[in-house]
Amino acid sequence: MGTEQEFIKQTKELIDSLKSICSQNGLGNDGNEYKIITQLFLYKFLNDKFVYEIKLIDKKIADSENWEETLNSYSDDDYELLLMELPPASARLKRNHFLSYLHNQQNKSDFHTIFDTTLIDIGAYNSNVFSIKTDDESKVVLFDELSQFITNPSSRDGFCKSIVNQLVNFSFEHMFSQKYDFFATIFEYLIKDYNTNGGGKYAEYYTPHSVAKIMANILVDKKVSNVKCYDPSAGCGTLLMNLAHKIGEDKCSIFSQDISQKSSNMLRLNLTLNNLVHSIPNIIQGNTLSKPHHREKDESLMKFDYIVSNPPFKLDFSKFRNDLESKSNTERFFAGIPKIPKAKKETMAIYLMFIQHIIFSLSENNGKAAVVVPTGFITAQSGIPKKIRERLIEKRMLKGVVSMPSNIFATTGTNVSVLFIDKENTDGGIVLMDASNFGTKVKEGKNQKTVLSPEEEDLIIDLFHKKEPKEDLSVVVSYEDIKEKNYSFSAGQYFEIKIEYTDITNEEFEFKINNFKTKLDALFDESKSVESDLKNQLEKLKYGK
Repeated sequence: MGTEQEFIKQTKELIDSLKSICSQNGLGNDGNEYKIITQLFLYKFLNDKFVYEIKLIDKKIADSENWEETLNSYSDDDYELLLMELPPASARLKRNHFLSYLHNQQNKSDFHTIFDTTLIDIGAYNSNVFSIKTDDESKVVLFDELSQFITNPSSRDGFCKSIVNQLVNFSFEHMFSQKYDFFATIFEYLIKDYNTNGGGKYAEYYTPHSVAKIMANILVDKKVSNVKCYDPSAGCGTLLMNLAHKIGEDKCSIFSQDISQKSSNMLRLNLTLNNLVHSIPNIIQGNTLSKPHHREKDESLMKFDYIVSNPPFKLDFSKFRNDLESKSNTERFFAGIPKIPKAKKETMAIYLMFIQHIIFSLSENNGKAAVVVPTGFITAQSGIPKKIRERLIEKRMLKGVVSMPSNIFATTGTNVSVLFIDKENTDGGIVLMDASNFGTKVKEGKNQKTVLSPEEEDLIIDLFHKKEPKEDLSVVVSYEDIKEKNYSFSAGQYFEIKIEYTDITNEEFEFKINNFKTKLDALFDESKSVESDLKNQLEKLKYGK
């Protein structure tokens, strides 16, 4: 079907057509639209992935002119045997689950019921693999009854028919070998309208790929396997996907928690698209701070090899704040818990809680983390931020900091830095970098955004790996250096003040000095003249009516 770029274009057109169908049925900008679009996309993906996997297993089906006709000719027992050969992460589909089967049922009355039942049955049939859990162990199913979001019952059949007709003539099959690069692009486009700061209390902010790439590449500086990766505020999973891609999807397990139902559902889709289905059972919808889910057999909190996070910076957590101030949390929240302000509770610095949780959740000897923080965190002279920085220095576990350009996130004006933690970096060689002058300003909707070039991304990563100082960009410092600077993590405070020296003769020196004296004498004379004129003017002033 042409080049990858052409296929990306066609896929985006498919997504746009699905959104158009929703809009025509009164669902444009509706809160449920994202469920319909993402679940339809997932249904289509699972259909095509099933066909792709079946053809790899059965040469007869692969060589057939009509794979479905051949597959339907198999007995029920043979069909079940074929399903058993599928990889563990593949969806199992019954014959009546196929999109083509639905397409052939369109003339039946109450087609929307057939459509909904099909999706629900797929979810139930694959619940062990594809269901995500809440922190109370309830399962969040794969699909909803999508036609029920159409308020006019008489329009439901037409809506479902339009959807099926759009999906049936499209196939992802030949793109599955592309894995991450293709589907990362598509996923970002798929959710772009549903991942904004207009999403309410727990609004999702899409982490730019440039930031995610830098975080993953700096964290993973050697080949590893069988490692556990974690994000305690995962959102839709951009950071985790980049990390898994860098490590290798088959060499890591993903763990996450996020309070947002929407984010958790999007993360499930993201894992599915990126060959990480085996980690879906580790997605938890729930409150990480008050009820962290991932635990060892002895109920202690699980420790992770790699942690990435872009936590919310400010959020009102006053309702459960006092519950966190317990004896059991003393070690986890070692630096303290922000007080509840009398006004503007929404300004509570919740990110400070996530940083402490992350430090506590790192593997004992070799844990590594990358966390997006407001740049003010790296220089704050007191309070919880400074206590956290002191802990990182005292425990000798700081890898470095990169201060990003302003507006690297289009949705927020907060300047951000990325904090890198590494328990193996005990000898020092801490890289502090000021990349605030990098990037190009571009318009994104109503907002301005700064975009890093691939060359700038690679330079940041390269300097970090080499631990290389670069004038006005990066410095390499010791733990002792940071202590002397009152635990500041700002690169600018460590840059050398440059004094330029020029060799001149004694005669040249005398000439310059005399020239300065002459100019000063002239200025002094001028000031005396001005002084005299002012006094004369004041003496001329008289009181009168």
